[in-house]
Amino acid sequence: MIPRYSRPEMTAIWSPETKFRIWFEIEAHACDAQAALGVIPAEDAKAVWKAADATFDVARIDEIEAVTRHDVIAFLTHLAEIIGNAPARFVHQGMTSSDVLDTTFNIQLARACDILLADMDALLAALKRRAFEHRNTLRMGRSHGIHAEPTTMGLTFARFYAEMARNRARLVNARAEIATGAISGAVGTFANIDPAVEEHVCAQMGLTPEPISTQVIPRDRHAMFFATLGVIASSIENVATEIRHMQRTEVLEAEEFFNPGQKGSSAMPHKRNPVLTENLTGLARLVRSAVVPALENVALWHERDISHSSVERAIGPDATVTLDFALARLTGVIDKLLIYPDNMLKNMNKFRGLIHSQRVLLALTQKGVSREDAYRLVQRNAMKVWEQGADFQDELNADADVRAALSEAEIATNFDLGYHTKHVDTIFERVFGG
Repeated sequence: MIPRYSRPEMTAIWSPETKFRIWFEIEAHACDAQAALGVIPAEDAKAVWKAADATFDVARIDEIEAVTRHDVIAFLTHLAEIIGNAPARFVHQGMTSSDVLDTTFNIQLARACDILLADMDALLAALKRRAFEHRNTLRMGRSHGIHAEPTTMGLTFARFYAEMARNRARLVNARAEIATGAISGAVGTFANIDPAVEEHVCAQMGLTPEPISTQVIPRDRHAMFFATLGVIASSIENVATEIRHMQRTEVLEAEEFFNPGQKGSSAMPHKRNPVLTENLTGLARLVRSAVVPALENVALWHERDISHSSVERAIGPDATVTLDFALARLTGVIDKLLIYPDNMLKNMNKFRGLIHSQRVLLALTQKGVSREDAYRLVQRNAMKVWEQGADFQDELNADADVRAALSEAEIATNFDLGYHTKHVDTIFERVFGG
C-alpha cells in the first residue's frame, strides 16, 4: 500500500485512528450490553462513552505497546487514561483480544467492500455507455490472436460488462459472508460473557453474530473474500490485456487517451504507450498475491493461533486499497478510450475476404457437398490468400469445383459483413435487459 496507488477514502479505513475508533466502539457497546444484563454498573458503562469525543493518541498507544508487547492491552491502558480507572476496570469484561481484533477486521473489510461496490458501479456504467455507443461498430474477432470472424466493439464492451456484473454479485456475497462479529471470549464458549453481548455489539456495528467461533472467526470466510478480490483483479487484467493488444501499432483499433503534455518515452518522442493498462496488469498481480496466503490462513491450530495475524495486517489494506485504485483507473481508461472504426475495417479487410470462409463452407454443404470436401475446397483457396495475397472471392469464383456448386452471385452473398451483426440486439437484451 503506497501513496502512488492509493485513494484517500479507502486508505482511511486502514488508518490507526480508524482502527482504534472501532476498537473503542466495540468495547463501549459491549459495556452497554453488560450493564443491561446487570454485570457492570450502568453509570460506569455510561462513563466509558466519555471517550467518544476523544482523539486517541496513536503515539501514546505505540509507546505503551513497546512495553506491554500487546496491542489491545496498550489500547485499553490508554483508554483508562482517558476515562479513568473506575469505569475502565469494567471494559473488556469477559472478552479476549480476538473479539476486538477479528470483529474490527471484518468491519474494515465490509466498509472496504462498500467502496469497492461503488467502484464497480462506476465501471459498469462506463462499460454500458461504451457498449451502446459502439453497438454495431464492426471489428475483427480473433482466436489464438488470429483473424476469426467479425464481431463488434459493442459486443466486446458488453462482454466485459457481463463479467464485471458477475463480479459485483460475487462481491455482494463476499461482503455478506465477511460481515460477522464474535464477542465470545476465550476459546469461543461464552463462559465469561453472555451471548447477548455479542448480539448487541454486532447489531450496533452492522454485523451478524458468528454462529460458532473458536477464539477467532473462522478464516474460510476471509479466504472467500480475498479469493473474490482476486477474481475481480483477474477480470481487470482481462480488460486491460484486450486494450493493450488493440493499441499495438500494427493493430491500433483503440488507444488510451493521451493527455496534452504527456510523454511516452524518455528516448523516443513519438511513443504513445498503453501505460495505464500495463499498470493495471501489474496491480492485478498484486491483488491476486493475497489469495494464497488467505487460503493458507484457514488452517489454524486448535481454537486459535496467530499465524494468520501478520498476513492479514498486510493483505487487508494492500488488497483492498490496490483494487480500489485499479477499478477507478480502469473506469477512467474505459471512459476516455479512443476507438478507431476505420482501422478496424482496414484490419478486417487485410486478408481480402478470408474471414468469410465459414460462410462459404456452410453454403457448399447446403448445396449437397460433403463437409470434408467443402472444407478442402475452401481451405485450398484460403491458403492462396495467406501465401500469395490473393483475393478470396476471386479465387473461389475461379475454382471450377466450387463453381459446380455455387454461382458467382451465390458466392457473393457470403461476403456480407452485416450477416455477422444480425443477433447483436439479442445479445444486448440478454446482457442489459429490455
